[in-house]
Amino acid sequence: MLDRIVVDDAVRTLRPDFAVLVMTAEGLLNGPGDDTSAAWLAAAAEHAVPDDPHVTAWREAYRAFGAKPQRTRPSVDALLRRADALPTINKVVDAYNAVSVQYALPIGGEDLDAYRGPARLVRAGGDEPFDTVAGGEPAVEHPDEGEVVWRDDAGVTCRRWNWRQCVRTRITESTKNALFLLERLEPYPLDRLREAGDELAARLRAVSPDVRIATRLIGGE
Repeated sequence: MLDRIVVDDAVRTLRPDFAVLVMTAEGLLNGPGDDTSAAWLAAAAEHAVPDDPHVTAWREAYRAFGAKPQRTRPSVDALLRRADALPTINKVVDAYNAVSVQYALPIGGEDLDAYRGPARLVRAGGDEPFDTVAGGEPAVEHPDEGEVVWRDDAGVTCRRWNWRQCVRTRITESTKNALFLLERLEPYPLDRLREAGDELAARLRAVSPDVRIATRLIGGE
């Protein structure tokens, strides 16, 4: 998967400063959130900076493709705003949410086995399916034309760059293999992006000591 992940030229044109550290973690032993993962979230909240310049950069990126960041906030913006009250979900999700808050960095986590073909970041045509839930029932939405989305061969996996993940690829307690997307815009330093990746890898190894981790940086040249 790592070698086949693509950031489309249309997205690069929109934000030439975009870079993503992609990570695969295979052989996870996930489970319900526990005292350790809850402590990760609590510790991260102590480092939360809601007005971090990286959040401002993401709001600007959303406006550039027509989204309203006050209504559909970048993932890191939403997390930082409720950092003091983040619930535990499961060990792996808690791990990457804690790193996201601590480093003011959007991080997406996906079940790698649910993917159909490689992940790619594109500007949507508007007819791609997006699996979600509405009123407690399964539903299918479609992105706006020109919206920046992550997708695979089956449809959109995350709308509005990093706003909302689809149901199909979300990480659950039974997830064994995962894909993580750590996304950066200027002025965020690439060294800090790599540091966040190392921290996430350490948390995943704490959850699953035998996990196999691989990474690739796309962009930032």
